[in-house]
Amino acid sequence: MRLYPETAASQLEFDKVKALLAEHGKTEYAKQKAGQLRIHTRKEFIDLELKQTFEHKLLLEQNQYFPNDFILNISRDLVLLGIPGAMLTGEQWIPVRKLAENIHTIFRWFDTERRTAFPAMTKVIAGIYYEKLIIELIDAILDENGNVKDNASADLQKIRMNLYRKRNELRRMFEKVIAKLAKAGYSADIDESFSNGRRVVAVFSEHKRQVKGILHGESDSRKTAFIEPEETIGLNNDVFALENEEIKEVQRILRELTSRLSVYAPLLQQYLETTGEFDFIRAKAKLALDMNGQLPSLADKAHIHLIDAHHPLLYLYNKASGKKTIPVTLTLDDQNRILVISGPNAGGKTVTMKTIGLNQLMLQSGLLVPVHPDSQMGIFKQLFIHIGDTQNLEFELSTYSSHLLHMKYFIETANGKTLFFIDELGSGSDPNLGGAFAEVIMEELSRRHAFGIVTTHYLNLKVMANHTQGIINGAMQFDEVRLQPLYKLVVGKPGSSYTFAIAERIGLPQHMINKARKLVDEDHFSLDRLLNNTEKDLRELDKEKKELNRLVKENEKLKKEMETVLNKERHVQQVELLKNQNRITEERLLYLKDMERKLKQIVLDWKKAENKNEVVKNLKDLLFKRKEEIVVNKLAKKMDQKYKELKQHITVGSLVKLKKNYQVGEVKEIRGKRAIVQIGVLPMNVDLADLISVERVEEEKA
Repeated sequence: MRLYPETAASQLEFDKVKALLAEHGKTEYAKQKAGQLRIHTRKEFIDLELKQTFEHKLLLEQNQYFPNDFILNISRDLVLLGIPGAMLTGEQWIPVRKLAENIHTIFRWFDTERRTAFPAMTKVIAGIYYEKLIIELIDAILDENGNVKDNASADLQKIRMNLYRKRNELRRMFEKVIAKLAKAGYSADIDESFSNGRRVVAVFSEHKRQVKGILHGESDSRKTAFIEPEETIGLNNDVFALENEEIKEVQRILRELTSRLSVYAPLLQQYLETTGEFDFIRAKAKLALDMNGQLPSLADKAHIHLIDAHHPLLYLYNKASGKKTIPVTLTLDDQNRILVISGPNAGGKTVTMKTIGLNQLMLQSGLLVPVHPDSQMGIFKQLFIHIGDTQNLEFELSTYSSHLLHMKYFIETANGKTLFFIDELGSGSDPNLGGAFAEVIMEELSRRHAFGIVTTHYLNLKVMANHTQGIINGAMQFDEVRLQPLYKLVVGKPGSSYTFAIAERIGLPQHMINKARKLVDEDHFSLDRLLNNTEKDLRELDKEKKELNRLVKENEKLKKEMETVLNKERHVQQVELLKNQNRITEERLLYLKDMERKLKQIVLDWKKAENKNEVVKNLKDLLFKRKEEIVVNKLAKKMDQKYKELKQHITVGSLVKLKKNYQVGEVKEIRGKRAIVQIGVLPMNVDLADLISVERVEEEKA
């Protein structure tokens, strides 16, 4: 993005955002990238970085672990690895191995499911692969502390075995010498020491001539002499020679390892950049959590549609102080490209401009911004800013001259991809003349289809914005009763400067305020008063709108509750209906089972009975249910006249009546809960519960 002037980013306090981002970085790569944060103008770059930050933010919000723990800066070691003939020490290989292991863990984390869930983060590892041979080669040579293993080569194993033996032999010999000197009273308080890598004994200086060997030196007090005993000189020479051989062999092995892995130097450099890139993405996600950064819709055009946008730094400051930050809601599109903000001083006009500008810079740098997720932000290729006193002593330019110099650059360079911010357009000169120039400048910027925000107190600019296509008015609200700014932007209407109201708030004498009012043109004063009243009415309408929205939400809530109750009632009715259907189905099943049982009985009776007509009659009675019911009803009346029901236990020989068809028979046999009843010539197997004990009425009368 092209910025004008060079200090535009710092004027919008973008450098403070970069400093906060760098604090969240753990690696040197992330800190450097934060300090040199690029502002992109291509949609694919911005979109990718925004989505990467958003995906990592989701991981942090869900407390999911992302395995990127490598934070060491080993770029110099990797450069050395790529130089022919170079050698990395064992200590230098340990972080290289950790880097490869960290990449392996990252590749395992990105399984098929996570690659689908986090596509933007997956693209970070799209151009690299994991090479397991790196760790295998290092592990074959070095242990976990970076020491070369004994079995790294046959020669090294042989050298270390001989060295082990010689050191043991030297130790035993040295112990004998120390014991002999101690017995003679020659040894000092310090039995032994080392000098130039050789083992020496400490003796009193007065006895140094009695001890055969090589004098290596004396203590500072000259009381103790350090002598290499004659008996250990040869062994010390052998140990020293073997140690040199060990060093040479270790260096040869490390040089060979460096040579074998030098082909992977570019790949390891990619590994280091990958871990740094993931750390940079994590830093952006942490910053987004701090300032409530969200992912708005991104449009590949010049466009601004911000809903509840907060100034990032002001949001952090107020968050720490427990204060509320007033958000900005604003739309600039092809129809309304330039916003003219008016209102009292210290009312938030400049903060509103910086909120829009800083959020735009952050978005095009791949940072999530503190706006509502439904917001839509476009892409600009140029950002111009003119805020504050620009008096230039070096070029002997006054404030107004410098102001016009900036405006000259604006109108010569601006285009449809330009976003500009001008604070107090036309100020610094005669109000009438400055206002005229301000009108011309705004018209030219509008003609060039540039997007921007202008703050002013000039009445003619407010009037111009009201009738010029592409330019709209906006005002910072002011509480005239309490004489306090509300820091809230209202788009569509110009605002008053509240000059006299602020004078009263400060406490200027009333007679001076009244005199000043008389000096002001009556039309101008009437218009200012009209703006005050309009703003007051707008605030009232805003309150009524909020109350209406509250009532609508309550109505929606009640509607949802009513729908829930109705759905519950419908559910209950549906359950009852299903219960009834199930009961009817069960009765039908019972009826069919009973019909099946009776038909089987009729088949058996058909086979056994000699009188087939009786069986056929029973079959007809069974199949034609309605006729049976008529017959049964008649039969019931007839049987009630002939037989009397008894409340007694049914036994073999009892006279019983069937409850269903009112037929009477004699119990021939009882089998558990069922009985064999002889009805006419047919014996029937009937449940005892379906039988009633009876006796003949005629017999009772007789």
